[in-house]
This record gives sequence, structure tokens and C-alpha cells, in this order.
Amino acid sequence: MASQPDQELPRGVKLLHDPVRNKGTAFTEAERDALGLRGLLPPRVCTAAEQEQRVMGHLRAKDSDLERYIALISLQDRNETLFYRVVVNHIEEIMPLIYTPTVGKACQQFSHIYRRPRGLYISLRDRGRVREILAHWPHRDPRIIVVTDGERILGLGDLGAAGMGIPIGKLSLYTACAGIQPTQCLPVTLDVGTNNEAFLNDPLYLGLERRRERGPAYDELVEEFIDAVQEAFPRALVQLEDFGNRNAFGLLAHYRDRVCLFDDDIQGTGAVALAGLLGALRISGGELEQQRVLFYGAGQAGIGIGNTIVAAMIERGVDPERARHSCWFFDSNGLLVAGRDKIPSQKLPYAHEHAAIDNFAEAVRVLRPTAIMGCAGRAGVFSEEVVTAMARLNRRPVVFALSNPTANAECTAAQAYGWSEGRAIFASGSPFEPVAVGNQTLVPGQGNNAYIFPGVGLGAIASGTSRVTDDMFLAAARVLASMVSDRDLALGRVYPSLSRIREVSALIAAEVAAIAHERGLAREPRPADILADVRARMFEPVYPHYA
Repeated sequence: MASQPDQELPRGVKLLHDPVRNKGTAFTEAERDALGLRGLLPPRVCTAAEQEQRVMGHLRAKDSDLERYIALISLQDRNETLFYRVVVNHIEEIMPLIYTPTVGKACQQFSHIYRRPRGLYISLRDRGRVREILAHWPHRDPRIIVVTDGERILGLGDLGAAGMGIPIGKLSLYTACAGIQPTQCLPVTLDVGTNNEAFLNDPLYLGLERRRERGPAYDELVEEFIDAVQEAFPRALVQLEDFGNRNAFGLLAHYRDRVCLFDDDIQGTGAVALAGLLGALRISGGELEQQRVLFYGAGQAGIGIGNTIVAAMIERGVDPERARHSCWFFDSNGLLVAGRDKIPSQKLPYAHEHAAIDNFAEAVRVLRPTAIMGCAGRAGVFSEEVVTAMARLNRRPVVFALSNPTANAECTAAQAYGWSEGRAIFASGSPFEPVAVGNQTLVPGQGNNAYIFPGVGLGAIASGTSRVTDDMFLAAARVLASMVSDRDLALGRVYPSLSRIREVSALIAAEVAAIAHERGLAREPRPADILADVRARMFEPVYPHYA
């Protein structure tokens, strides 16, 4: 399905400057005459395939991934259809450029590489005017809003307004991976200041030049934003993205039963990690309820994964207390145990009775986990000592180094495989190249949330659900795990190839929509064939005919 423009078709230069409708050199002779384009373009009419070839040649000639990112964003700013054609047809090559790991560097350099505005910026100065600002958005019916306050961008920390690269990148994946109409995607940054000293001292920094707001003014701005969205765009799903731990859990708890909203760092990460673990068990032969998982990091990602694993165990009939005791956490204060002072509420269910341990390798030896998962952004914490200990304890140890970007990964694929004599079942947040081990080549899986959130969003749109529920994410994890082929498993890969991601997203969307209908949350009528309805809604990057 092609993108549906919201307004009357412009003419001439205005049309060439409209990224939603622009076709560049692909405008036909008839279109050039009818739309006042004659002479404004080189005389040759190119096919979309020729344009794509030109773009890919241009990208591959660049000297760095950041330059490739800039080139792709520039293409998105002038011709969205061609941009998405390139992304869809080269997803494995392009995704690391428009999202992790390159987007992290782009956010760090955001104020220095800024070219054209994209999305909405809502700052503390705008309190009382948020509804007015939403009215400035040019598209009438956004259905997916990704919003960040920039406090915890990937593993890079507080990037303030420069975190806008994350909502932009996430929404690009909503379109590329699940076919959400580009005009239905709205990136938003809530600028409440930053505690990043380098940015505060940078004369080119584009955000508020003040320290991050922590008081009532923050809560009031978020509340005004959520209320304004419900008024202006009542059918939109809001995705919370890269909020700091002190706000993320509270905002999710406060709003999830009031509006159509989820937190990708908590729920999306939980689902993709659960899917990877289910895939790993197809290699090792174990059962989910028999696993003991030790996490390095007890922030949004770690607790989100733990909660999802526990929910999946309970669904299988495991006692809730026993399920929680299957998950152990190691954070900046050591092993999370009962009796520690001032344990945040989200961590309390995992504060088990045990002696304190302040060394992660020792925690591995004592707790004897079947899987370790890293999600604290601490590079190298899965040391040779840790991985070899896991290999001694398990025939096929599960080692998931999930932190982004690549420089923050707890270990590399080569290290995990090398230190375990090729027996580790490895997955990571950022991509790693295949690794030769003896006479076999192992392909590491990438536990990218892009396998989950686009399909959830598409299902939400297709059903018009009023809420996003935890069982939707459990269903998404099961679908993703089911898409891992025997060939994937033979290569050591616990996720399907990214080349199948639109198929994965469609199947997840159908499951999400079905749950919405079954639970009475859907506002759209139930179609006879939900999967067919989902697929019919998916945007295809094909030029429309204007004349």
C-alpha cells in the first residue's frame, strides 16, 4: 500500500521539496508536464531501481558509518519512498546505519550534524501550550508516537534534546519493518534539560541550556503531553523510549491502564530476550521452567526481561514465587539480595535471601546460572573468567550480551565462542560478524527490539486497541521464537534473519490484534481474516502515479 498524502498535491518546486510525495528523477514525462516539473529535473526519467542503485553506490563510497547515516537521513528528508525502498531491500546492511549502533554516534553528534527539522520538540518553556504544538504537526492522523526525554540514550546516558535521533530511528523501523505509513509516525522529544556537562558547555547544543528538571514541573509537562495526545490524536499509540530508570517504571505504571502506551526498553526488550531464550532452549534442549538466569544490570532492560520471563513461566503453570527465584540480578552494588537498604520497588521481587556477593564471576560460580544476560552498558564484564565458568557449568551456556551500542557489549561474539570452545549460545544487542570456530562458522543472533515493537504497533493500529497489555508482548515473543528455522539454529542463531522481519512483524501484529479483539479492547471491527487485514494495511515503498 502506498503512502496516502494528507493534503492536496503541490506543484513544481514545492512538490520536489515534499518528501512524502517527491519522486525525484522518477517523475514520468506526463507527470512533469502536468505538475509543473518540466526543466526542474534532469531530462532522463529513471526507474526506482536505478535510483536505488545510485543511492547504494553513494552510501558504499562513504568513509564512515556516520557519513552513511547522514546521507540516509538526507534521503529521508527529500524522498521518503526511495528511502524506505532502500531500507527494505537492504535491511541487514542499512539497519545498523539508521539504528544501533550508528544512531548512538549520531545522537552524540546531533547538534553538529543537524540539517532539517523532523518531529516535534516540546520543552519546559512550552508548558500550557502542548496542545497548540501538537496542532503544528502537518499530518492529521499519527498512529504511532515515539517520545523520549533523552535521559538514557542506549548505553550512552543523558543526551538531552540530542536524543531525538532515537525516536526518528525507531519510527523509521516502524515503517521499514512493519509497514506503518510514514505519515502516521510522529517522533517527539520532551526537552527538560540535560546533566551532560559536555553538551551544556557546547555552544552548538540545540536543547535547553539548563540542568535536567527533577521536580513537579517534569511530571506536569509529561501529564500535559499525554493529555494533549489523547485530545489531538485519540487513536495514537505512545511508545516511551529511553527514559531514565527513575522515571521509566513510574510513567509506565501510571499511564499503562489509562492510555494506549508501552515502554519499549522494558516490555519490548523483555519480549525479544524471552524469544531469544526460547530459541536457545531449542538448541540446548532444556525447558523454560528449568532455567536460572543471572542478569548483569537491574535497570529497565534487565527488570523488563526478568518480568517477561517470570510471566512466561507463570503462564506455563510455575508458581509465581518460584518463577521469580529463577531470575537473579547483579547491579552496581553487587548481587541483589534481601536486606539491602533502599531497594527500588521494581527490584524488590528479585531481592532474594542470599549472602552478599560483590564479584560477578563469583556470583556465576555460586548461583550456577544456565544463562547470563548483560544489560547495564558495561563493556567487558563478561570476562574470560565468567564465560569459562558458564561453560564448565553448562553443556551449552547461554550468553546474551545485550547492551548497545557495540562498544558497550559485555563481550564480543568471538570472545563468547572462543572462551567456551564454540559451545556458547550467543546473542547481542548490536550486530557482530560470523565467527569461525574450528570447522564451523557460527552466526550470532542480534536481540534487536525491532523484531518486536513494529509488529506490536501494527497490531495496535489494525485493531484500534485502547491498551497495550503484557500478554501481547508474550504473544509477540512466542511468534518471534517460532520463526527461528532449523537452519538458523544450526548456525547458532536464535533469531530469524532480518530479511524476514516484515513477515515476523505481520504475524506479531495479527496476534496482537487478535488479543485486542478477544479482550474487548479493539475499536476497529474484527475482520474475517486478521492476518490478511494486517498485510493489506502495510505500506509498500512504491511510487504512486500522479498523471
